[in-house]
Amino acid sequence: MYYTVTYAIDSLDTNPTVKTFDCVYEAQDWIAGEVQRRIEHAVSHSPYTLTEADIEALEEAEYSLVRIS
Repeated sequence: MYYTVTYAIDSLDTNPTVKTFDCVYEAQDWIAGEVQRRIEHAVSHSPYTLTEADIEALEEAEYSLVRIS
């Protein structure tokens, strides 16, 4: 069984990143790494100091853009 992960940049992304994995744990590892990378990018490029609640909101928003099928 193959697992296809679709990860959009935002909710209106017409060309999301699509990856295929053999095992669900490989897909989960890639998702976790990609979410962490995107959050680190947002934090490092933010002109404001972000609170823990802000970072949790970013993480929630990022995970809402992921679909596994």
